[in-house]
Amino acid sequence: MNCILIINAKGIVQYGRSGVVKGQSMNSLPVLENGWILIEGDHIHSYGHMDEVYHGLVTDVIDATGCYVLPSWCDSHTHIVYAGSREREFVDRIHGLTYEEIAKRGGGILNSAKKLQETSEDELFDQAWVRLEEVMRTGTGAIEIKSGYGLSYDAELKMLNVIKRLKKASPLTIKATFLGAHAMPIEFKENRNAYIDLLVNRLLPEIADKNLADYNDVFCDRGFFTIDETDRILEAGNKLGIQPKIHANELDYSGGIQVGVKHNALSVDHLEFTGEEEIKCLQNSDTMPTLLPSTAFFLKLHYPPARKMIDAGLPVALSSDYNPGSSPSGKMSFILSLACLNLGMTPEEAINAATLNSAYAMGVMNELGSLLPGKKANLFITKPIPSLAFIPYSFTADPIDKIIINGKLQ
Repeated sequence: MNCILIINAKGIVQYGRSGVVKGQSMNSLPVLENGWILIEGDHIHSYGHMDEVYHGLVTDVIDATGCYVLPSWCDSHTHIVYAGSREREFVDRIHGLTYEEIAKRGGGILNSAKKLQETSEDELFDQAWVRLEEVMRTGTGAIEIKSGYGLSYDAELKMLNVIKRLKKASPLTIKATFLGAHAMPIEFKENRNAYIDLLVNRLLPEIADKNLADYNDVFCDRGFFTIDETDRILEAGNKLGIQPKIHANELDYSGGIQVGVKHNALSVDHLEFTGEEEIKCLQNSDTMPTLLPSTAFFLKLHYPPARKMIDAGLPVALSSDYNPGSSPSGKMSFILSLACLNLGMTPEEAINAATLNSAYAMGVMNELGSLLPGKKANLFITKPIPSLAFIPYSFTADPIDKIIINGKLQ
């Protein structure tokens, strides 16, 4: 059996911890200084201080002097299966058009849907594979991938089949989310109920029957899907055993947080518009608030009130929202930088949000998110750095030296 022993680590980060991290506890991060950690097969076996270093048989020894060992990032909200890019809209925004104005004239999500419908499954897989390898090299060990750029019966199934192939081919832990309710297709603009019928009566049952999605998502926001429409789609998914996740309150106080909590959503994501009522609703739930600061950065939106949420005792997760229109990057260390610079989070809070809490937000907390014996050995070793705060501080740098996924060096 493959056994890797990492020795002399400046710190073993997030060691021995399990469970969601909330409120003031988010500013606490367990770090075992001058430590070692043993990987046996594809799981973490044990760890300790160098004064009591493991002396059993090992196949590889890695000297991590001056370096930190961290659990891999868990990126719980992405859209990395897409065709082409949308830099033209990037230029349009520079010239003053808003995200909503671009969407109303057939751009945005509808633009991506048109491209995707014209792209073969194999080509979509190849494009997504490049992005998947890219995020792995920047420290991501688990990723959620949504459909939602198909917006038709055939194209949505095509996307989910691509995600299924990625699950089989990649060493990363991957979760699939059905997001047929990402935008209203142009052909259904005058008959919205017909599209909801397609999602509820045809797509969701087939997806459940073929086990193509772990979660069911809706973009509940101004100009997209209403509370009533969201309610119907989430209820249909729940009846088929597909747990909800939800896009909520990115553009306005949409009621998306409340409808998500009502249906026991695993997470509600974006949350730029979050007030006292929404915070109170989340306090009485098991739903994870997930913040996507690179979307607010790229679209020049105001940022979600992370400080207010954490001070109210809530947990928060961080994710990249990697997609072609509003966040064309999946580099999680940059997400941590944005969280510290623009959300007022400390480096410790940001690391907790991108590991344990984001693992919860994609349903993998029992196997990922911390360095705990028995958990999957998805982790990375930094280059020699002065402190953990250096990761978000050095926002254009690559802090990673070695990556281990499922117990194997990548």
